Amino acid sequence: MTEGAGIVAGDLPDELTAAEAGMWQAFRNGSVYDLGCGDAVVDDPHGGHPWGPERTVRARIVAWLLLDGPRALAGRVSSLKLTGVRIAGTLDLSGGTVRPYVELRGCRFDEEVLLPEARFTTLRMVDCAVPRLEAARVHTEGDLHLPRCRFQNGARLTDAHIGTDLMLNEAVAYRDRSGRSISADGMTVGQDLQAEMLQSHGELRLRGAKVGVSLSLRGANLDNPYSRYALNAPQLTVERTLYLTPAGVGSPLLSGTTPARGTRIQRFECRGGIRLDDGRFGDAVDFERARFTLTDDQELSLRRVHASELRFLGDGPQRGKVVLSGARIVSLVDRAASWPGPGNLHMGGFVYENLVPRGPFPLTGRLDWVAAVTAEYAPEPYERLAAVLRGAGEDEDAREVLLAKQRRRRETLPPAAKVWGYVQDWTVAYGYRPGRAAVWMAVLWAAGTLAFAHADHPPMNHDTHPYWSPALFTLDLLLPVIDLGQVGQWQLRGGWQWLAAVMVLLGWILATTVAAGATRLLRRS
Repeated sequence: MTEGAGIVAGDLPDELTAAEAGMWQAFRNGSVYDLGCGDAVVDDPHGGHPWGPERTVRARIVAWLLLDGPRALAGRVSSLKLTGVRIAGTLDLSGGTVRPYVELRGCRFDEEVLLPEARFTTLRMVDCAVPRLEAARVHTEGDLHLPRCRFQNGARLTDAHIGTDLMLNEAVAYRDRSGRSISADGMTVGQDLQAEMLQSHGELRLRGAKVGVSLSLRGANLDNPYSRYALNAPQLTVERTLYLTPAGVGSPLLSGTTPARGTRIQRFECRGGIRLDDGRFGDAVDFERARFTLTDDQELSLRRVHASELRFLGDGPQRGKVVLSGARIVSLVDRAASWPGPGNLHMGGFVYENLVPRGPFPLTGRLDWVAAVTAEYAPEPYERLAAVLRGAGEDEDAREVLLAKQRRRRETLPPAAKVWGYVQDWTVAYGYRPGRAAVWMAVLWAAGTLAFAHADHPPMNHDTHPYWSPALFTLDLLLPVIDLGQVGQWQLRGGWQWLAAVMVLLGWILATTVAAGATRLLRRS
């Protein structure tokens, strides 16, 4: 900068104000420069109390220190550590390389902070009031910490590269002119992205972002009534787990800990759609106790998501849709009350290998869950559920699911096929309850035996004929393929002929339904 021309390293420039001179000396000493007055109300950077020149420094002097500051004092490491300081003007570090350690706490910026393509070792801005943060393609070797900061016109971290952790815990971000609170498309975070108890008023965008460990939105509040999505993160990659779960309010360690007894719990809440399409999650996507408020045209969209585990344990949305089409999950951990009603759940091509219900989830409820997928019949959800149950050793439940599939399919058939379906259902339950065939055979055999015991039965051949047996005669009628040598040996007249014809017809129907059921079972195997 021209202001620094001719200044010998260590000299104090004459143009500095008293506050800036103190900052200059603290920078060389590597110490904290605190201009707070000790009154929490006055020192609140987000409050309305004015901060005068006694605690104001110019943004260009801050940039001068960071980009071309003086050498540290002997035995010290130069760093910028400001507390309770007002920074006037636009802090512009675009494209610059900042080598000193930077930590700003409780500071107030009058204008936006510009960091596009800047490079830092570590940058910490804690509880600062920032009109807007422009940090596209910013690069940090270490952490980028922005906890409890407030961004009145949003923050932009598009294509940023964070070497270790990005922290946005308890930050508040309001939407910019494009409707986005935080825009971080293509961002890469080396380790954790923590945005616990974040308040986002607008669209939080993480399209194509990559997180090296876990992404935590525990206790976050995402609110976007202005457009379709409150969280828009297609093609998001998280190597471990995405947490959309509760957080303990007031807990010093929010992430991954069990809150102490008496700690108030704040749920993850989202007013607006969520889009995680084509996401990849190494461990899990966790919706424990999450609460969604959707409009009729909004979605919780997990299309083509891949994850080892999906913990779908939030409150079932009253409106809007849940879409799992094409998703592939190893273990589905769910609760009956977490799923939406009929017509609002879409699972075409949804593949899962294990079911781990939390709380009561009877088979009837699971069948209702499958029936809620689409208004029209689709075999795939039934077959997937049956395969998972069979793999878990629940063969009887698997047969019940496949029977429910046939009954649902029957409603789509033309009248004649529908009648035949009812016959198969009543007789052998489409082959999934083969014991029914033996019961029907026994009933018809007993009834025929009792009836034909009173029938007039002159022999066809008076010289040679077998001994009359009503039981064998009835069985010969009922078994269409096997000849027991009874039917062709006796003459029946009148109503007995009609009864014999009915028995033959019932035998053929029973045999056909058994064959159809057996074929279905073999094909399934």
